[in-house]
Amino acid sequence: MNLIGKIGSLLKISYRIYSHALLKQLQEKGFNDLRPSFLEILIVISDKQGASLKEIGEECFLKKQTMTSHINELVKRGYVKKVKGEKDRREQRVFFTELGGKFQMSLKEEINNVQQFYLNNIGEIELLKIQNSLAELIDKTKPKQK
Repeated sequence: MNLIGKIGSLLKISYRIYSHALLKQLQEKGFNDLRPSFLEILIVISDKQGASLKEIGEECFLKKQTMTSHINELVKRGYVKKVKGEKDRREQRVFFTELGGKFQMSLKEEINNVQQFYLNNIGEIELLKIQNSLAELIDKTKPKQK
């Protein structure tokens, strides 16, 4: 495998380890109906309550059809609701429901727990080095916005 392919593979594996650990902790708190693919979207909504579908999709690098499908599934499961935009009624913004708010509290707690695990096992300095290297990689290779 070439160097870039290997880096991509390691990033994917690392993210899967993180997301599965987080999902397992959330399932132990009763959130049993979530898939790993929902986590990234829910994390973005947690950070940007009221973001548009387009904003969430861009943040997660998901196509519009995939984004819409995932959000509709989260609506059906009771975690989020879609609200028409005030300025542009065609735009839909996403907010947590009451269940979503409970999930958000557990999500933040479990993210802190997983982060503590990484800090204990890898150390803050090493994690910061990895973060900076990945940020630089993304900055230099991310496609330009149109």
